[in-house]
Amino acid sequence: MKYLHTMVRVTDLEASLRFYRDALGLEVLNVREVPAGRYTLAFLAAPGDPAAQIELTHNWDPEVYTGGRNFGHVAYAVDDIYATCRRLMEHGVTISRPPRDGRMAFVRSPDQISIELLQSGGPLPPAEPWVSMPNVGAW
Repeated sequence: MKYLHTMVRVTDLEASLRFYRDALGLEVLNVREVPAGRYTLAFLAAPGDPAAQIELTHNWDPEVYTGGRNFGHVAYAVDDIYATCRRLMEHGVTISRPPRDGRMAFVRSPDQISIELLQSGGPLPPAEPWVSMPNVGAW
């Protein structure tokens, strides 16, 4: 058995690509439009790790998706959690759970999917402004 991908339905593909590609830093591996099915699929992965993919599915006909805590989250290891959170904030992303411990942070996608960021290796030394930042909403 081999892990292939996790699929997430998105309401606005361009907003989701700005989040996953531009802010989070994932690479787009493939985008496929399926006119007969009226949807677009975008497959992304962390740089250098094409085996662990996330599939963004955009159904062309508007639909309201109800989220639930039963899904949980998608997690990525990052080389520098502070630099990653800084880049996300520069793209307008709210850090729901700041990396106060130098090890873990949470953000949410435009469709409210929780994304966990974990520092590769050991935690970084606690640093400002992260130590003093409060949690914002659910993560």
